[in-house]
Amino acid sequence: MTTIPHHLCGVIPPHILDRVAQHSGDAADDARSTLEQMHELARERTQGFVAGEPIIESATPAPKKRRSVYDAQHHRQLPGKLVMSEHKPRSSDVEVAEAYDGSGATFDFYSQVFSRNSVDDRGMRLDSTVHYSVRFDNAMWNGRQMIYGDGDGRLFRRFTASVDVIGHELTHGVTQYAAALGYDGETGALNEHISDAFGIMVKQFTHRLTARESDWLIGAELFTPAVKGKAVRSMAAPGTAYDDPLLGRDPQPAHMRDYVDTYDDNGGVHINSGIPNHAFYLAAIALGGNTWDVLGRLWYAAVTQRLTSDADFNDFARATTDIAGELYGNGGRVQNIVADAWSSVGITTPLWAAPRRSSHPRPAERPAAQSAAATKWRRRPAR
Repeated sequence: MTTIPHHLCGVIPPHILDRVAQHSGDAADDARSTLEQMHELARERTQGFVAGEPIIESATPAPKKRRSVYDAQHHRQLPGKLVMSEHKPRSSDVEVAEAYDGSGATFDFYSQVFSRNSVDDRGMRLDSTVHYSVRFDNAMWNGRQMIYGDGDGRLFRRFTASVDVIGHELTHGVTQYAAALGYDGETGALNEHISDAFGIMVKQFTHRLTARESDWLIGAELFTPAVKGKAVRSMAAPGTAYDDPLLGRDPQPAHMRDYVDTYDDNGGVHINSGIPNHAFYLAAIALGGNTWDVLGRLWYAAVTQRLTSDADFNDFARATTDIAGELYGNGGRVQNIVADAWSSVGITTPLWAAPRRSSHPRPAERPAAQSAAATKWRRRPAR
């Protein structure tokens, strides 16, 4: 059996929950409980995979949505009671319907834009569990399925409300199967960036928004009015998403000179992702139009064809810049925009890269061009 590395990924970073947990009151109790349950879920998933739990399903003949939504009924047993699927009537439960629609929107995005057949590209059924536990403050991909808490109602609303969050978490599944990318330090921050980039594209694609029309916010629907903040993260302006007495201030940097070295949050994976997030935003705005038409294809090719499990920001910048040259011409407008975007956040990559050979097949829609690279480049910029 093939082992696919996985990580327990939640949209609300530990540094937010840790900050809330330091206070007193019900919100702090809920944050502490959420953190404890996240550790418990991580242990359960590790034990399941060590025991040889199968994670790859047999291939389906053609891309076809297969979704199942379960209700945990405020317990912690997964997956819970099946309440909605392709063959069951639509549920009147808002969270059930949103989980179902959000996984469908993510499937449609990957299928229609990249011809990808679910997160594993083999037709994997998209399972979701809603109403997990009591006042659980997160949404997450556990390596196998989606889990949604209801939120505490004080700081966090229901976690099915943001289609970009659903796209973000399911993209962790895509990255898990396509690149087996690590989840600590700069590599982990790259992992989080990839999920933010594709999560925002899922929202833009679903609502038919161009790059300039998008709000570039991740989780804009998650905070209650009691929170002084507009979203969990801002790709347009990292570090400005929230500034709240309980949650603290958004710590994301937008440039390598402000890179945060920390042991918390797996080495700051939800913090330093702001750097490539901002580069992605800058490139998308400069290119204009639909983000997924050009920039999304560069990012998808890099994720599925170029990354090694320990890739860092420089590796990804080099890969996307190289691919831009291969597809749209070395020294051309697209490649210059991508390179300039990376340079604007303190990551410099050469435009004229020597052609390399890829060990992965090219997507059918990709034009014949220079050979691609499967190697990893290690050059960390000065901070």
